[in-house]
Amino acid sequence: MMGVDLKAGAAAGQDLGAEGPVGESGRQAPGPSLSVPGRRRVERPGERAVPLVLALFGLASIGTTAGIVLVLVTEAVAFFRHVPVLEFLTGTRWTPLFVPRNFGVLPLVNGTLLVAAGAALVALPVGLATAVYLSEYAPTRVRRGLKPVLEVLAGVPTVVYGYFALTLVTPALRAVFPSAGVFNAASASLAMAVMILPMVASLSEDAMRAVPDSLRQGAFALGATRLEVATGVVLPAAFSGVAAACLLAVSRAVGETMIVAIAAGATARLTWNPLDSVQTMTGYLVQVSLGDTPHGSVEYQTLFAVGLLLFVMTLFLNLAARAMVGRFRQVYR
Repeated sequence: MMGVDLKAGAAAGQDLGAEGPVGESGRQAPGPSLSVPGRRRVERPGERAVPLVLALFGLASIGTTAGIVLVLVTEAVAFFRHVPVLEFLTGTRWTPLFVPRNFGVLPLVNGTLLVAAGAALVALPVGLATAVYLSEYAPTRVRRGLKPVLEVLAGVPTVVYGYFALTLVTPALRAVFPSAGVFNAASASLAMAVMILPMVASLSEDAMRAVPDSLRQGAFALGATRLEVATGVVLPAAFSGVAAACLLAVSRAVGETMIVAIAAGATARLTWNPLDSVQTMTGYLVQVSLGDTPHGSVEYQTLFAVGLLLFVMTLFLNLAARAMVGRFRQVYR
């Protein structure tokens, strides 16, 4: 009886399993399909509408982006009918609201890069160090408590950071550097560094935590210290995610508005002194958007020309981050 039951079970396994019996060649013959012929999957009411709704949402986001780009390009083309593109991109004086008018955008680009570079100089190393601590050193309880607190900084309104820079950071800087102005690039950079710090730390920590523990254990087995494992194994393995986090944070700093509008000043000048007052591209957009500039004038159209240039710069940074992720991404199993 026992033998008969075993044979019956084996036959049932061959009928229901995904693999068939072993043939003469030693390979398993494909088993019969589990699908029942003549029967179709029953769709619930409204199931066919789900792909359509999702496609509409996707098209809405694409259409919004296309509309923004269309408005920027249309108005910028109208501006460049009055001002040559070469003069706009290479001019060193920016006074479109005063007489004589000058439309060289380099001072605005200089101020934007100066503030963003100062913020990156502070936020990137501090953020990476924080990510290494959370990923490789912090106990589980500390990580669970510290990471949400760190991410709270990302939810603080940027106007609060602006007034924080103006009322706290600037007086501290002027106490150390008396030559610093009331509005200066260094103050805006420090406040902006605090703003983008959670992005660098959180995204980098997520990339490091995705590295398999087998790589860590292998390095420990070879006698590496925890610091050597963190810097020589984990960071290179998570390089694509860390680099993308850094580039996205820099892109966020380039496009920041309220901090620079409040703390950096409104003086468009070519300078690399962080203690001077500067005007960024977003700061100028805020100035023009106050409503004092006549609609349809050349001064008003500078809003779209500067906005288009800012869009191209941030798009380039985002594409660079995406390309870097695709170039250095590691897939672990």
